[in-house]
Amino acid sequence: MSGINTIVQKLWNFCDVLLDGGVSYGDYVEQLTYLVFLKLAEESSTTGLNGLTIPKSCEWKDLSNKQGDDQLSTVIQ
Repeated sequence: MSGINTIVQKLWNFCDVLLDGGVSYGDYVEQLTYLVFLKLAEESSTTGLNGLTIPKSCEWKDLSNKQGDDQLSTVIQ
């Protein structure tokens, strides 16, 4: 259970950063939901449970290798 609590705390910390940056509640919920979806899709594909089709340029491994504006432009596509 402590692993789940750690993940939840990290997620709330990201929310605080986004709120402090002027991002509205609705916007950051949308963006974080998208990122969690991509991460879950990546993890399920490594365990053989992948039934999802995600464009190669939008996969978690590609997104996590980018920084700043490059990462943002990929998410906004």
